[in-house]
Order: sequence, then structure tokens, then C-alpha cells
Amino acid sequence: MKDKDNLEILDDLNLFLKILPSKITNHIEVHDYELIEIVMDLGRPPIIIYSSHQKILHEITVTLLDISFVLEKIGHVGDDNRAGIEKTLHRISLIRNRFGNPVGITCRVGRAVFGSIRVIEDFIGTNKSILIMGKPGIGKTTMLREITRLLADKEEKRVVVVDTSNEIAGDGDIPHPAIGSARRMQVRNTELQHDVMIEAVENHMPEVIVIDEISTEKEANACRTIAERGVQLIATAHGNTLDNLIINPTISDLVGGTKSVTLGDIEARRRKSQKTVLERQHEPTFDIVVEIIGRNEVAVHFDVALAVDKKLRGITSASEIRSLVNDEVEKSIDFDDRNSINMTPFNPNNLINSNISIHDLPQEKIKKTNVKKINIFPFGIQKTKLKNSSKSIFNNINLVSNPEKAQIILTTKSNYSRDPKPKIIETAEKIGVPVYILRKGSSDQIIRFLEKIKGKSKLENSEIDLDTEDSDALNEVKIAVKKILNGEKEIELSPRDADIRRRQHFFANNQGVGTKSIGKELNRRLVLKKRD
Repeated sequence: MKDKDNLEILDDLNLFLKILPSKITNHIEVHDYELIEIVMDLGRPPIIIYSSHQKILHEITVTLLDISFVLEKIGHVGDDNRAGIEKTLHRISLIRNRFGNPVGITCRVGRAVFGSIRVIEDFIGTNKSILIMGKPGIGKTTMLREITRLLADKEEKRVVVVDTSNEIAGDGDIPHPAIGSARRMQVRNTELQHDVMIEAVENHMPEVIVIDEISTEKEANACRTIAERGVQLIATAHGNTLDNLIINPTISDLVGGTKSVTLGDIEARRRKSQKTVLERQHEPTFDIVVEIIGRNEVAVHFDVALAVDKKLRGITSASEIRSLVNDEVEKSIDFDDRNSINMTPFNPNNLINSNISIHDLPQEKIKKTNVKKINIFPFGIQKTKLKNSSKSIFNNINLVSNPEKAQIILTTKSNYSRDPKPKIIETAEKIGVPVYILRKGSSDQIIRFLEKIKGKSKLENSEIDLDTEDSDALNEVKIAVKKILNGEKEIELSPRDADIRRRQHFFANNQGVGTKSIGKELNRRLVLKKRD
């Protein structure tokens, strides 16, 4: 069966309708993909809920006989008051009174929707751990099943599903075809889910672990243990957005957790905040967070660590909005945090779009971004020199006194290389504000820097040696090559940017000298060695 979006759906709806009293099923409009659930509460009229509306059967009253009829048709009810229909994905949940007797039932339709993850399919096989969030009933578990099948069958990975309440792979001992060739481990008791997660890794050597509804601190700790062992995690969690997860003390560990930090008086005044603030505690367990907005629309945070850092500092974090339109995935950037939190009491005047680094934007969106001024915070560079130089070269810069408003931190190599690294530089790199480094703070250097960024749409970290870097780099590699050819085994060069390193590689290799790059980011450099 296919729905209006041309997605293939497997829902075994006939088996679902058989467990319900006929006086209710006679009123069900079988719009296949639109039927969501049936609610039956003792002494009240039943409610039929569709994706777009609900129907209350005022002429019918639910009795104990109706509830008993459903219970006789379903399988064993677990300690979590959930049951299923064997060989299907349908879920039946009970409400009990204080004596343990059932007085209400929610019968939810379970569906396998093939093709439901086209909007995020491009990064599923990248070995990155993915956390899916969204309000109840929006389709988290449906998406989880499809991801499981894709990884197991198309990517041919060893996938193990930790299936609490049998919601992912259905009731019964044989998993539902919706999860493909993935293996399923059932959980006897919801309190044991974290133990089964660890058992799955230790006993069955999976490449991917799939978990539904992470909701306890023990489960969050188990996820961290699994991720540290190099296993990819695909999971869902309670909460609508990343913001909800950050402020949830039970499972915030999934995105790095938070810790209270006391600032010094100078730093607190600089930030215009209280002395006690929250910061991210450690690296997130999950690399990517997907927020389900609607049936074919999601918001994706590709760098969870950076997003959490920005949110904790009250800075707007951009997410990529993806939607399926006419069978094509359309992408856009969203700066509007739908449930924005401000966990650090910054001055509201600081929370402006200039805090969003342009390098957060995809290239196809940059042209649409209207940046009238580039906010620059000079650190260790005379403001007068920068201001005077900008008048003749590039008058679209704005010197700011607060680094939190800056789009660029401009400093010199000597200031950047201080040990320990200055707090301003460290914070800028942590939250994604580009740092430009001049070899020295002369007027000539500043003018060349302004010429370099003039009309440049993408700002990124770079070290700028604007008078003689090309010739210095060439002389350095020439001298090093000569030493290698004269018998030295290995020589390490100074850190350079990517373009200059490429030219150094080319020159040394043409002279018969082997090269390799070491270090990270601004400390990336070449090592020359004699070829065997």
C-alpha cells in the first residue's frame, strides 16, 4: 500500500481492527495512513484519532466488557503496561486504577513506512551517532525502523536492536520485516534496558546499536560507554528539541551534559553575566541531532558540541531545515530557535545575529545573507591603526569592545601563541568565532588583512602572514630539502595554511624528498624526511 506521498506502508490494519469491539470499528473511517489510535476509557465515549482530526463516538460508552474484549485478543501485558499484537507493530497501552485493574486502553497503529527517511538518508551511513527527537506520535520510532533496515540491508552492517516493549520490531519472537536483517534483543523489564544495551555490545559485536526512548540516567551512561567503544548509536529520546535535552538533568549527558562554572570578576564583567554560569561538561555522545518538525520536515544539528556551547552562552545556533517537496529534499538555514533557551543571563543586547558566524551557512545560502557590517574584536592590536586603515580600504567593519559580538577575532601570532592560551581566543574557537592571526600588528599587515577579507563571504580560522609568508615558506622548505639531501633524516617545518602547505609538498616531492602533514588546525605543518 502507498500513501499520498507515494511512500510504501506496511501496517497490518486488519489485524489491528480485529482486537476492537465491532461497535467501535463500525465507526472507523479506514483512511489507512491517517488512522493514529483508538482511546477507550471506562464510562466515557471512545475517541478515534486521525492525523488531522479526531472523532468522539458520543452515542457509545466504554464498558468493562469492552476493555476485557481487547485484553483477551492481545498478548502478555508487561510491567510497563504495554502489550502488542504478534507479528505486527501495533501497541496497546493500559491505564490501571489503584487496585491494578485496567480502566483505560490506548490502541496505537504501528506502521513500517518504507522511504520515510529520504530527508536524512544522505548522512545515515557516515558512522556518526544520531539522536532523533520530536513530540509523541510524530514518527520517531517509524524513522528508527527505516534507519535500522537501511543500515542492516543496504549498508550491510551488523545491527542490533535493543527493543524495550517490542515497539521497534513488533510483538512475538520473530522480528518484524520492517527492520530488515537486523538482530533484535528483547528487554524483559524496562529497568534492565541499560544492561541489555551493554550486553549487546559485549556479546554480539555489533557495528550499530539501535535504541528507542532513552529516558534514564543509567541508559544515558550506557550510551556513553557504547560510543566510547566505537559503536555507532541510533536512538530516540524524550523531548521535542535540543534545547529540551540540554535542560533535562537526567539525560543531558547525551549531548555533553552541563556543569556550573564560577567566573572571575573581570570575566563576569566582560560577559555581562552572573559569576556562576553553565558550560558543557564533556564531548557529546551523539554527533548529530535530528528534530522532527513534521511528517516530511526535520531540523538537523550537524555539530552538536558547537550547538550546545552556543545555546549555553545565549548565542543563536543555526540548524539546517530539510523538507521533502515534490520528492526532492530542500534545505535551508534556520536562525530562529523555536524553543530557545538562555541559560546564561547575558545582556539581551548581546543576542544579535552578528553572533552567528557566516561559516555556519552552506555556500548556496551565503549570497542571501545580508551582512552590512563585519564585527571585529582586535586582541593585542591597536584599535586606532585598524580604524584608520579601514577608512581607506574597507569601511564595512565595526570594531566591537565585546568579543561575544564579534564575527572575527583579530590578533597577532605572539598573542595567539601565549601559554596558557588567552581565554578570549580559547572561547572564540570553542563557540566557532573565526580567529585571524597576523604575523605582527603593523599598519601594512592590517591593510593586507582588510584586502583579504574584502568581499569574502566565508569567514574561517586562518593564519595570515601577509608580507612575506610565501617567500618565507619557500625559503624554509628549500633549506630543509637541502639538509635532507645532505643526510639529515627528518625536519619539521613551521605551521602554515593549507595553500602554502600544498606548495611546500609540491616543491619537496619534486626534489625527491618525502613529506607528510602533522598537527591540527592552525598548528598543521609539514615534516620532511628522506625517502627509502
